[in-house]
Amino acid sequence: QDVMDIEVKPKPSRPHWYERHVQPCVAELLGSALFIFVGCLSVVEDSGGTGRLQPALAHGLALGVTVAVLGDI
Repeated sequence: QDVMDIEVKPKPSRPHWYERHVQPCVAELLGSALFIFVGCLSVVEDSGGTGRLQPALAHGLALGVTVAVLGDI
């Protein structure tokens, strides 16, 4: 009777090759592209009085958005 009450837990399956290899590469590509694009765009559109503050804020916000969107990967 006691032997039949034991639950058999299935082994956790290994993630698919796409999740292990392709998804992190795509996330890195998108994150880097967004980070570089926003950073370069903030320097090009730099207004006279902001100095280093505008590119620094743009990079920080781009990094925050990238982590928020792609953080689960």
